[in-house]
Amino acid sequence: MYSFDYKVRVRYGDTDQMGVVYYGNYPRFYEIGRMEMLRSLGLSYIKWEDELGIIMPVVSMDSRYLYPAKYDDELRIKTTLTELPSKMISFDYRIFNQRGILVNTGNVKLFFIRNSDNKRLSAPDELVQKLKPYFETKD
Repeated sequence: MYSFDYKVRVRYGDTDQMGVVYYGNYPRFYEIGRMEMLRSLGLSYIKWEDELGIIMPVVSMDSRYLYPAKYDDELRIKTTLTELPSKMISFDYRIFNQRGILVNTGNVKLFFIRNSDNKRLSAPDELVQKLKPYFETKD
């Protein structure tokens, strides 16, 4: 398993008229968590897109709203991979406010696709090799 935490501050534009994070902004928080997790491993979407021609469309997304996050809250996005990716990668999210209250949970699944012909691919070897040590069992 591999987990990574990243903090963001709720901006005014993230909220609705009640000062609560608008529900449609949580996928953006998921994307931030996903990008920063990959960056923590020394990887980037832009390299896969530009150099390898691999894109990663979202196949499914689940989200559960548990507690209101509000303007100026500092949120901690905990992004976790519980399985080594193969033809698909599944990110789990837990978002906490600055008091440690769990405000949202989510899951996003993405496929690896070759941009030139939309053919499904296996996860880039570079990604698998970086993650393997976190999924090896220790006896």
